[in-house]
Amino acid sequence: MAALNIVTFAWVRERLGQGEYVLDFPDLADLTVRELLDRLARSQPEAEFLIPDIARLRFALDQHMVEADQPIGQSRELAIFPPVTGG
Repeated sequence: MAALNIVTFAWVRERLGQGEYVLDFPDLADLTVRELLDRLARSQPEAEFLIPDIARLRFALDQHMVEADQPIGQSRELAIFPPVTGG
């Protein structure tokens, strides 16, 4: 599998200090979004907040909304963002 591009938005991006990561774990396709975030949090201290905040976050794989238990599969992009509210 090719590398996975992770893009972040709003306060997620601000807390991480960057808007984009590229990850290339050997077993990436076998991981769920939740498992991937757990690995990211263990390898990048600035990402540790993702785990306790996971219920507040929204995810999209290749621009399709998914739940945290969705396998990454052959996806090329994971977007992480807070829920959007109207005003």
